[in-house]
Amino acid sequence: MKRKKSTLPSKGEKQYQEPIRQIKERGCERLGLMTSWAYLDDPKRLAFTFSRYKFVAKMLSGRQHVLEVGCGDGFATRIVVQEVKAVTAVDFDQTFVDDVNARMTDRWAFSCIQHDILERPVPGRFDGAYSLDVLEHIPVKQEHRFISNMIAPIEEQGVVIVGMPSLESQTYASSQSKEGHVNCKSQHELKQVMQRYFYNVFMFSMNDEVVHTGFHAMSHYNIALCCGKKNL
Repeated sequence: MKRKKSTLPSKGEKQYQEPIRQIKERGCERLGLMTSWAYLDDPKRLAFTFSRYKFVAKMLSGRQHVLEVGCGDGFATRIVVQEVKAVTAVDFDQTFVDDVNARMTDRWAFSCIQHDILERPVPGRFDGAYSLDVLEHIPVKQEHRFISNMIAPIEEQGVVIVGMPSLESQTYASSQSKEGHVNCKSQHELKQVMQRYFYNVFMFSMNDEVVHTGFHAMSHYNIALCCGKKNL
């Protein structure tokens, strides 16, 4: 027998009633394609992703126009949107771009477009850029093109952040992750690469959701914060 939908007011605490009303009216927020998979497969992984995006958001706080390269399903991008004036997010996979735009909300709006960074730079000018969990998927032979195209539209005073799993972490990575990871690096190697393009490269480590500057060989995830772009 089908139950009738209750029209009785909630008996819960007063401060929850307005959020409950709004969500009942508009529906629950939807996870993205890959965040849905992560929540199904390994829920704690979302905590790690959110922590990486929060770090980026705080480092780029106050920037006018920030570029995200390789946004995937863009679920955590709104964390950066909270801290900067505008975000343009790109991904080479139209499936992800369509998913992002289907879930876009006016409150946390940003531009998301299909773009292959290996083909050409993103049009426009930006005072910040970031790319998380992308460089390890780029073959070494295409690494220079990827980084060069990524930073080409960045202004001279811009800040660029690149994050990727450490080479040391791959011993513990799942077979699914390893399949796409063709270019993992140690922290020292990542710093050397980014120093070809920037005068200043500051390295951070992450273990789970904790950002630190501890012993790099025990870092599960490495982040390079770069400024002072070189004219190559």
